[in-house]
Amino acid sequence: MSDSNTTNFTNPSTFILLGIPGLEAAHIWISIPVCAMYAIAVLGNFTILFIVKREPSLHEPMYYFLCMLAVTDLLISTSTVPKMLSIFWLNSREISFSACLTQMYFVHSFSAMESGILISLAYDRYVAICCPLRHSTILTNSVVAKIGLVLVLRSGILALPYPFLVRQWPYCRTNIIPHSYCRFIAVAKLACADIRIGSYYGLFNLFSVNGIDVFFIAVSYTLILRAIFRLPTKDAQLKTFGTCISHLCAILALYIPDFFSAFMQRFGHNMPLHFLVLIANIYLLVPPVLHPIIYGVRTKQIRDRLLHLFMHKET
Repeated sequence: MSDSNTTNFTNPSTFILLGIPGLEAAHIWISIPVCAMYAIAVLGNFTILFIVKREPSLHEPMYYFLCMLAVTDLLISTSTVPKMLSIFWLNSREISFSACLTQMYFVHSFSAMESGILISLAYDRYVAICCPLRHSTILTNSVVAKIGLVLVLRSGILALPYPFLVRQWPYCRTNIIPHSYCRFIAVAKLACADIRIGSYYGLFNLFSVNGIDVFFIAVSYTLILRAIFRLPTKDAQLKTFGTCISHLCAILALYIPDFFSAFMQRFGHNMPLHFLVLIANIYLLVPPVLHPIIYGVRTKQIRDRLLHLFMHKET
């Protein structure tokens, strides 16, 4: 046997992505919702960016964070979905070793970035509700820029070990990745080496990034709810809490698929492989689709600007 799937090699020149293992015959049908979701994500997130840039009244910390989230959603979906669709449509399964490592780095880096932006939005809601008179002095443009820089550095540094570990390991069995994109745990399982350090780092990253982020978001909302319940009337309480609904929905859209996918990949050994891959794809596709819809529908300023834009075009 001398083909690339069985030849001994230290670092393969290419990997082979299978797409959705076991569902190859349905790839063309699976591509339809994937393509539709990607189109919605691109259109929705570019719309958010366009509206915030065009409307001076939206040049505030919350909307700057929303723009960061929109850019991150665009990057994470664009780094994976085009290759995924080329597998589904053209059976173009090869991906170079370097491109695989790059894609892996982007996926893990942008995922951490998304989580950090949700913390920033939680902090913005906390300051707006608990310290409304100081909001403009606490969250200045320079502070928002520094928060964005810290988030970029944090996510970039924490994602570096993934491609570094994958590059160090030898691969002597196969270069076939039973996945539709280069996810770390899927590539690590191909290595002919002890990958426990990588698995432990993945769990550490899950709990130290997402776990700590969720903790601080929970603390923020505990303080927010305490401030809301101190308001004198039910109407005031509901109106104030309504400003947080979009953010809470965005949190659920990111963290539920994220934690479920991470735990299923590591501990769902009895689950069908195609189910695990579909869950991992949902984790990447759902947040970029839902975030602009959530904020477009629930945020009055964005909704009003969007309606005004369409009405202005009609006239």
